Amino acid sequence: MTPPPLTIGLDFGTSNTVLALAPRGEPAHVVRFRHEGRHASDSSAFISALCFWEESVAGGKRTRNEAGPWAVEEFLEGLSAHRFIQSFKTFAASATFQDTRIFGAKYRFEDLLAAFLARVFAHAGVDPAQAALVVGRPVKFAGGNPDEKLAMERYRSAFARFGMGEARYVYEPVGAAFFYAQRLRHDATVLVADFGGGTSDFSVIRFEGRDGDRRARPLGHAGVGVAGDAFDYRIIDKVISPRLGKGQNYKSFDKLLSLPTHYYANFARWNQLAMMKANGDLKELRQLARVAVDPEPLERFIEIIEQDLGFPLYRAVSQAKIALSSAGEAVLRFHEAGVAIEERITRAQFEGWIEPDVERIAGALDDALTLARTRPDGVERVFLTGGSSFIPAIRRLFVERFGEAKLTASDQFESIATGLALIGREPDLDRWAAH
Repeated sequence: MTPPPLTIGLDFGTSNTVLALAPRGEPAHVVRFRHEGRHASDSSAFISALCFWEESVAGGKRTRNEAGPWAVEEFLEGLSAHRFIQSFKTFAASATFQDTRIFGAKYRFEDLLAAFLARVFAHAGVDPAQAALVVGRPVKFAGGNPDEKLAMERYRSAFARFGMGEARYVYEPVGAAFFYAQRLRHDATVLVADFGGGTSDFSVIRFEGRDGDRRARPLGHAGVGVAGDAFDYRIIDKVISPRLGKGQNYKSFDKLLSLPTHYYANFARWNQLAMMKANGDLKELRQLARVAVDPEPLERFIEIIEQDLGFPLYRAVSQAKIALSSAGEAVLRFHEAGVAIEERITRAQFEGWIEPDVERIAGALDDALTLARTRPDGVERVFLTGGSSFIPAIRRLFVERFGEAKLTASDQFESIATGLALIGREPDLDRWAAH
């Protein structure tokens, strides 16, 4: 079977999306997205975000949208009303998410995904209808009660709009495993651990070579809806939210009451803070600030919402988390629009905060080994991918299970997409597809 002239590997992630291309007869490579705006960037990681806004045209208004770094700049710099949506992959398997209203129009998940994909392909300069597409999917979708069948129906509906109803879907860690397998020179049982923004996925795969043909036999897959975003939120909950009033009191007649905690749950996704302007939360916070025992923290919270500071706040949190991967302590510094938060965090504190998350990740890892009927000593190599794989507590989990010598790592963004694009060249795609 002749391979297609171009195969595309798409790693649509909770936080970032990566696109890899494998032209026939040429090496696979990832697409770099060069954004020249005020917040200039040049990266293979295309932030999984959308921004919608209205423009005046003859006879009324029209809704426009952008994605990735262009969406972030529009959100931060735009003068008109906007609607910013990030990490919407977390809604893929949610039956409770039916649609959202954007400037009066109804958008289902598949509408959001199709709008996002249109901008990704446009900025990449790629016509997906002229290529074979292999799409990564998590082993376990995010959410409390994820509906896998619903998620895949939504994926297929979105891709069908580009004439790609025949797209193949491969577990994300299998894509990473295929990328890694190009280095193997002997048969091996490989464990791939993929840490994304919303999920942590594990696959155990047996690679065997026969007559120059490398074959893979999936042995077991497992995953859990805990990953990088959850670690960020732990820092926010322990460091940021108390500085914004969480745990403090307000006066109601002659009673002293605790400030409601549900406002602080919005920090689970930084773009949810912008929604507080329109849903009544901001008005309620202003009222609470008038009767708070200490109004200053709530005034900081109000300033963050009013000035749309969620994005720079999460960037500061992420930088502190990354620093803790290579140092015993880090300082979280946030100075924007009159709001100043600065606090030292030790690695020991951070590891204590994320301990429940690490335990859940360890449980999913053990599930993958159990399903594969493989003990840790039966795994020859462990391939770690994703930003959270650099967190010492996560790496320690794998060292304790498998030993340092078995561990290897790769680019935290590019391995899955590249592996997916290479899989697209395979003569029998069905043996790689998720079923």
